[in-house]
Amino acid sequence: MRSSKDAPVRRIGFLLLPGFALMSFAAASEPFRAANLIAGRPLYEICAFAETPAAVPSSGTATVPAAALPARGSGLDTLFVCAGGSPEDWHRPAVHAALRAVASEGVSIGGISGGPYVLAAAGLLAGRRFTIHWEHAPALREAFPDLMPEQARFVIDRDRLTCGGGVAPLDMMHALIAARMGADFARRVSDWFLHADVGEAAGPQRASLAERYGVHHPALVTVLAAMEANIETPLSRAAMARLAGVSPRHVDRLFAQHRAMSFSEAYRRVRLDHAKRLLHESPLRLAEIAYATGFSSAGHFSRSFRAAYGSSPSEARRRRGSLSEMGRVVAQDRADDR
Repeated sequence: MRSSKDAPVRRIGFLLLPGFALMSFAAASEPFRAANLIAGRPLYEICAFAETPAAVPSSGTATVPAAALPARGSGLDTLFVCAGGSPEDWHRPAVHAALRAVASEGVSIGGISGGPYVLAAAGLLAGRRFTIHWEHAPALREAFPDLMPEQARFVIDRDRLTCGGGVAPLDMMHALIAARMGADFARRVSDWFLHADVGEAAGPQRASLAERYGVHHPALVTVLAAMEANIETPLSRAAMARLAGVSPRHVDRLFAQHRAMSFSEAYRRVRLDHAKRLLHESPLRLAEIAYATGFSSAGHFSRSFRAAYGSSPSEARRRRGSLSEMGRVVAQDRADDR
């Protein structure tokens, strides 16, 4: 640990992709600004980059001026990729090449919100622990089956720094500042933002399963957790009952009493919700999504999806919006719908 008087200035870069999550970017960059103010001298220099030098539009109305992609010799200590939107917006070979070049010089590389997906596409997460925003995790697992994101708020594995986004960057930056400047100094930075309850790295990204489903019966929570963990190859009612230590008939009674639906209806909805995320977050064809969520065919999946949501999967995908690079996929979706 150094005192603030003799600590050298560290250069922290943020590579912003259009539609980057504004809250995540602010939660990641503002702690460094506060550290400079509290220290009374520059500890961190913040700079923004983009694929094309311009004012990069965020997920909100704000834009951030950004310089051209960093090259070798940039003088960076750390470079974070901030990405929002969907994976079809993140296929940017020039960005991937720049990240590999900077990483080869020993610069620490980070990803925030959807940023870890970009790191995976650049080949920078092999053999590393990492996390990603829970909404993007299914698409990442489908696109990169050899990679497995952790369900954590943030993960620091040597020179790879990944974070789920939202307000979790406040927690990760607290950890980074504490490692450099000490826990007392990091606490002063967190207090600056009224961030009194600093989250642990392994903390959850989402509310507990019991809170999300509004149920607290232990056996029912066990079955719901098993449903979420076994989507591609659904388990039978009897297998679920064995996991929960109850009879199959009792499983039926629990779903009727606490969820006002049958076991089969509840399991189908869990799989369809997962499929809906894949529709929004991946370029997979309907047939691929159908098999990834335990349906026997694209037709069976499409009929079930329409019954649950009132529209076909291809219509739901078109309504997502920014799908300019997915025209071929959507056209194939229409055929699969039929």
